[in-house]
Amino acid sequence: MSRTGKKPVAPVSGVTVTINGRTVTAKGPKGELSIELMDVVNAEQGDDGVSISPANDTKFARAAWGTTRALIQNMVTGVSTGFERKLAIQGVGYRAAMQGKDIKLSLGFSHEVIYEAPKGITLAVPAPTEIVISGIDKQQVGQVAANIRAWRKPEPYKGKGVRYLGEQVFRKEGKKK
Repeated sequence: MSRTGKKPVAPVSGVTVTINGRTVTAKGPKGELSIELMDVVNAEQGDDGVSISPANDTKFARAAWGTTRALIQNMVTGVSTGFERKLAIQGVGYRAAMQGKDIKLSLGFSHEVIYEAPKGITLAVPAPTEIVISGIDKQQVGQVAANIRAWRKPEPYKGKGVRYLGEQVFRKEGKKK
């Protein structure tokens, strides 16, 4: 039994969740998101929110049960409050700057990297060594953060590179004479 799947997605003030066939749509103050349900799960709307149940007793249906509930919960949270991911840049000469809606990154290459913000994502640079990524889709926010981090991952000797805020980088000891 899925502990996550058993809990209904609680209603949030200002957010309306509608079920139309196999499509679940959440509309709130920040925008609108929808998801297409898999054939192995069912969704019902009740007084306590949206309840998800497996359509049959297969292993895949039980696995999709909790996953679907978590996706719907993330949609409700996204359209009500949104998601945010912060990146920190470390290294001499490594910095970020806004260029319109895009970010210009200086990461030690011979050229500057321009990262264009995808639709639905807001990029901000409050400090030259900090990037804030925000949006309503949790998956998209995380993917944009991973794409920016992929330009220069933190290296293990000096720790230079782009990292998630609060990320612990395993440091190696250098050569010994």
